[in-house]
Amino acid sequence: MLELTTPVQYVKGVGPKMAEILAAKGISTVGDLLLYLPFRYEDRLNPRGIGELRAGEMATVIGEVRNSGLFRTRRMPIFQLTLGQGRSRLRCLWFNATYLQGKFEPGQLIALYGKVEQDSHTGELQIVQPQYEMLGDSGEDTATSLEVGRIVPIYESAGQGRVTARWFRRVIRTALENLNPDLPETVPAAVRGRLALVSKREALWKVHWPEAGESFEALQSARTPAHVRLIFEELFFTELGLEMKRRQQRAQTGIAFEINDRVRQAIKKILPFHPTQAQKRVLKEIAEDMQKPHPMRRLLQGDVGSGKTIVSFQAAIIAIENGYQVALMAPTEILAQQHYFSARRILENAGYRIVLLTGSLETDRKREIRRHIAQGNAQLVIGTHALLEEEVEFARPGLVIVDEQHRFGVMQRLKLMKKSGDGTAHVGTAAPESLPRAQSRDPAERSAAERNDPPEPDVLVMTATPIPRTLALTLYGDLDLSVLDELPPGRTPIVTRRVSDERSAEVWDFVRKQVEKGHQVYVVYPVIAENEENELKAAIKMYRELSGKVFADLKVGLLHGRLDPDLKDQVMRMFQKGELQILVATTVIEVGVDVANATVMVIEHAERFGLAQLHQLRGRIGRGAAKSYCILMTGGKVTEDGEKRLEAMARTNDGFQIAELDLELRGPGEFFGTRQAGVPNFTVANLIRDRQLLELAKREAAAVMDGPNAEITSEEISRALITMRAKWQNTYGLVEVG
Repeated sequence: MLELTTPVQYVKGVGPKMAEILAAKGISTVGDLLLYLPFRYEDRLNPRGIGELRAGEMATVIGEVRNSGLFRTRRMPIFQLTLGQGRSRLRCLWFNATYLQGKFEPGQLIALYGKVEQDSHTGELQIVQPQYEMLGDSGEDTATSLEVGRIVPIYESAGQGRVTARWFRRVIRTALENLNPDLPETVPAAVRGRLALVSKREALWKVHWPEAGESFEALQSARTPAHVRLIFEELFFTELGLEMKRRQQRAQTGIAFEINDRVRQAIKKILPFHPTQAQKRVLKEIAEDMQKPHPMRRLLQGDVGSGKTIVSFQAAIIAIENGYQVALMAPTEILAQQHYFSARRILENAGYRIVLLTGSLETDRKREIRRHIAQGNAQLVIGTHALLEEEVEFARPGLVIVDEQHRFGVMQRLKLMKKSGDGTAHVGTAAPESLPRAQSRDPAERSAAERNDPPEPDVLVMTATPIPRTLALTLYGDLDLSVLDELPPGRTPIVTRRVSDERSAEVWDFVRKQVEKGHQVYVVYPVIAENEENELKAAIKMYRELSGKVFADLKVGLLHGRLDPDLKDQVMRMFQKGELQILVATTVIEVGVDVANATVMVIEHAERFGLAQLHQLRGRIGRGAAKSYCILMTGGKVTEDGEKRLEAMARTNDGFQIAELDLELRGPGEFFGTRQAGVPNFTVANLIRDRQLLELAKREAAAVMDGPNAEITSEEISRALITMRAKWQNTYGLVEVG
């Protein structure tokens, strides 16, 4: 008998060599093999007769190969096959398919699936680019029983086509027939009963071998009872692990910050404007968390320009006024410097000590700043990845703020949280004048337990990338969520227009008029330098053209990622001070440039940028009261997805609407790009398709943990998580939960 944990090589028909090919697809055990689900199904219960076909419909046709061959046209080689059923014939075409030469033999039985079309010249029906499958001789009873006269599962092939869909059908069928009949259940009985879930064994059988009466629509949309059971199980244990992690965090010793009238007055004193209702609500959520005796773990999500920074500074004041230090980590030096300048402008007049620590600082300067941090002199420490270096040690960390979290890995966030000294009275070694407002708690008043075991600091994670709730529940499932969904007063919506680069003269004329009104302009390009492999306009070349010809009488600057850090800073400062009127740049400005006077952004080759990236770039303008314009210039043919991105940008400024569409277009695995560590890679679930099941799984995970009758036992949790642990520990640290 096979168990789910049995190595896949012991399934009949696999063996060591095939097991190596399967391992490359993430299939190592029988359980992995059985969760390798069909990506679609074909209805071969009643395959269509050629005479029954109609143009425009999708159809499965089974017949014999009559003839096949390759013929060449001026444009491309075309492979043609004639399929026969008695006297009826059907032509099938594949473009650029030289690889099909010699693949088919006359008399061979094959199944084809594709869209039926009508030839515009002859009027005959044909199928172009059909998916095909060899069925072997009709005398092979076993093959025929698995491949015709039923709903047939279609699997992605593996090993450069050596492991075909037909091979998967046979091997998976064998594994199911030899699987231990007493398959243990993992989902708690109370949950199975409440949701009427089918058994694990039944789900595995029917997801691969649906019964004749099963809804074909439900199969294709993964909504059969079998699919729902397997999808829910994966999501349930993900959410269960996250729920356990949240509870483990609540059990840790945190800092119960005191919020009294003096702290409230200190917060009000720094506000440069009247806060929005959203900012008030979010600050209240953060303040309530910070008063609790366990560590705060909160995600502050807000669209570009929604005022996250000032809210984070208010949270910092709560910690500082209680005698603790605050660390704010940003992904780039430009953004870290901007936070530093903002903090000095807003906080320094109130007497708070602020330092900046980045990798490009001179060694002596870094050493001096690290000493101030270790002694507790520095109350707000702003920096980049340099804060993670081993030499950096905080005297009394109380709050960790991580900006643009999607650019950091989860483990980096955890590492910064652990930054502390021995938890004793380092703060007291600072000169009194260096801590003018941080004397609310004398180190001697702290408990012995706190001195021996420093409490975990609170963590506030910020992102300007709007994250659909579905993704936030998994990617940041261990964090509570706060959303800033309101822009500060005085901000005007950005007017976004799409134009072809054939109208560039009109665009540059508009730019000149805006500059003459005293405004500044960004011009963004997708690449830094020219490349023979593509025809994209490059920042360096266009800078020469714009500064030397088009805007020769204006002050034009260039900013890109390959510039020396000092030169980058110099260009940025010049633009911020208004010494440059036009800034030609790459996406290096996506995060961190805040110039209220910049009212125009021209993005060339806009069709080559991702939707979230376009929205982030657009967020660099519209930061003042003046009307702002984003011009999306396109060059060449635009893909269907490109059209959708551009249309969305022109239609709305709402980052959350844009994020939803971006998630649908790119899928969760690519939503944050390759730099994100921690995007879950589900086996059977799909975050876009299965949003409702994810919400249900989250509710059920909380219910079983809170159940009055102990709906889930520790044994059930251990058994359930043991198979999930290896998969999720790098993403969520579930190994810590165990």
